[in-house]
Amino acid sequence: MQTSFDLKNHLIDLFHINEETLVKGDSTEIYKLRKEALAIFAKKGFPTQKIEQWKNTNLTDSTNQKYEILFNAPPYNPVESYFKCNVLNFDTYMFTLLNGWYVHKNAPLTLFPDGTIVGSLAHARTQYKDIVDKYLGKIAIDENNPMISLNNAFIQDGVFIYVPEKVVVSKPMQIVNIVKTKKDLFIQNRNLIIVEKNAELKLVHCDDSLEFGKSFINNVTEIVAKENSFVEYYKLENKDEESTLINNVYIHQKDNSSIKTNTITLNSGITRNTVIIDMDGEYCEANVNGLYLVDGKQKVDNYVKVDHKKPNSISRQLYKGIIDDQASGCFNGHVVVHKDAQKTQAYQSNKNIALTDDAFVSSKPFLEIYADDVKCSHGATIGQLDDNAMFYLRSRGICERNARMLLMYAFAMEVVNNISIESLHQKIDDMVTKRLKGELSICDQCVLHCSDPAEFHFEIDISKF
Repeated sequence: MQTSFDLKNHLIDLFHINEETLVKGDSTEIYKLRKEALAIFAKKGFPTQKIEQWKNTNLTDSTNQKYEILFNAPPYNPVESYFKCNVLNFDTYMFTLLNGWYVHKNAPLTLFPDGTIVGSLAHARTQYKDIVDKYLGKIAIDENNPMISLNNAFIQDGVFIYVPEKVVVSKPMQIVNIVKTKKDLFIQNRNLIIVEKNAELKLVHCDDSLEFGKSFINNVTEIVAKENSFVEYYKLENKDEESTLINNVYIHQKDNSSIKTNTITLNSGITRNTVIIDMDGEYCEANVNGLYLVDGKQKVDNYVKVDHKKPNSISRQLYKGIIDDQASGCFNGHVVVHKDAQKTQAYQSNKNIALTDDAFVSSKPFLEIYADDVKCSHGATIGQLDDNAMFYLRSRGICERNARMLLMYAFAMEVVNNISIESLHQKIDDMVTKRLKGELSICDQCVLHCSDPAEFHFEIDISKF
């Protein structure tokens, strides 16, 4: 009989044993945040299915496991020796995290000529103390998410990005979070992104496994979008089945800012994606998109909350899922319109295709409205492939397997087409095609599957039906 392992107390013990290393370089603000967070986690522990927002995420097996934490950065290992991103025409500024630590030889922070700062959060905490102290831990505040407190307690490293006023970053930035070890690791990256007034940033965030044991990843990303700023954030997930990935994205918007997020899950073990948008300004816009394709016994849970606090803003949520075999796909969307947020427009849409009777699908779009002059709607569907469309394709000589794939492809493309970076759009298009054909598994090189240059094309114009 397998005995239960107490991961919560194991992590608390690791904190106390390694506290001197953890708190080294902490400001008074960060030290206070860390200690208060540990006390909260000690009291609440890991989230259970008794919490409404977590009822579809079962972490029992993941937390019945002993993990290691790397409390010091590993020796420098050139990224080129184990990772190469060769996506056609995908020109980015790439920054890498290896087993939870920012990879650099002797330049932990990069200062661009336009004033943009990118690099290790661990170093930014001391070199740019005033900026980090002003925002770190101020955006990701959520009493219903104990994983935030756990991440706060163990803040070590991650990616820090600061875009000054009126700066338009010339090409997308790419964060690649790589797990490359046979150890069973508990990894908690912390990313802080500040985009000042009238600035623009496109960011691609990839989670990859090159070599792995069991892993538990608890990412927290805080994004500040100041007045008139524009931010696109793409989260790409193609993880191994031994992984537990808790991805938390918290965004704070000011007047006239525009946000676009797109979370695409192509493979997973247990994945929980949280996107929380705090619209603390007038005339804001948020487009929140997601696509999840799961099979086997994979589990994906998406929780989205958009908080309209001031008038004249618009938000749109579009999430789609294709669930096969005994997999689980869930969407829990929440829009809050406060009493002063008149003239708000808020739209939610979640659509799912269950390919087997054993596939589990849960959809809960929810509107909470306290203003009376608004336009809001929500909708959810859970169904199978359309029989009439299948008949149409079969009558034109397309076999059943290809007809099913074409319909699933057309279903998924509504989300993929919201990717504005053309080279990334094309590659994700190819990956979705391969995934639906059963030809995409955990990538041996990169979430973008650089090692296979093959492209896939359909012989029928799917826009005709």
